Amino acid sequence: MKYKVTHTTTYEYSANVPLCQNETRLAPRNDAGQTCEYHRLAVHPKPGEMTKRTDYFGNTVNQFSLSTGHRSLRVTAISRIRIHPSVSPLPGTTPPWEQVRDGLNQNRTRVGLDIYQFAFASPHVECNQELARYATESFTPGRPILEALIELTKRIYTDVVYDTQATTVSTPVMEVFQHRRGVCQDMAHLQIACLRSIGLAARYVSGYLRTVPLDGAPRLVGADASHAWLSLYCGTLGWIDVDPTNNVLPGVDHITVAWGRDYSDVCPISGMFVGGGRHKLTVAVNVMPM
Repeated sequence: MKYKVTHTTTYEYSANVPLCQNETRLAPRNDAGQTCEYHRLAVHPKPGEMTKRTDYFGNTVNQFSLSTGHRSLRVTAISRIRIHPSVSPLPGTTPPWEQVRDGLNQNRTRVGLDIYQFAFASPHVECNQELARYATESFTPGRPILEALIELTKRIYTDVVYDTQATTVSTPVMEVFQHRRGVCQDMAHLQIACLRSIGLAARYVSGYLRTVPLDGAPRLVGADASHAWLSLYCGTLGWIDVDPTNNVLPGVDHITVAWGRDYSDVCPISGMFVGGGRHKLTVAVNVMPM
């Protein structure tokens, strides 16, 4: 599949903003599963300075600042991405999950440590025995790791109700676990917390999901949204993605933008501004197959 993605974020302020500084993580990654063929970031008003860098996790970061007064700010990211289909291994043929866990503890090479860092708690991901008990209902002794991962994904999909009003970006993962309500970000954080609580390495993935209208209705421009899922390190198989919000293994409908320990590492737009009074934020995303 090949896509054109347009992601527009607009801030409207009730008073003048004399200064703002921002950074974005909106450029899709290049990896074995996809190629970003084009990316452009357009900011209005035009910033006085814009730079680009690569962060610790290999995500592309654009930084810009505005030192002229403004009452609105519009940031538009336009990307063209080609997704390469891949074939997942048969779940029952994958190695026992304890073998992968023990390998993480023993591998002290630089590559091994780069993976092992995703086995620990992070700002939005707590690890504890209650989550470990929930995870081990699927990760039983000697069970193939992908088979167990698929079952845990299905359980979270079944147990957690998708509710846009139930949480915010700062809702603790244990609150999501207790109330069983949340959005894609919460479900990804919860499953990552379960996996890390039993010693496995899991990372948070942000990106886009192609949506298909029901009953042949026309697609609405801007009706798509940012999405979140996760990736589990499965030993010699590498990283395998799962999407607990939709109970699927991501394929050509998922577009990866960034990954990190949790949402705090991959926030699409972050920064600060001076003044502005009250402000309103709107986001429109359009994922268009080409």
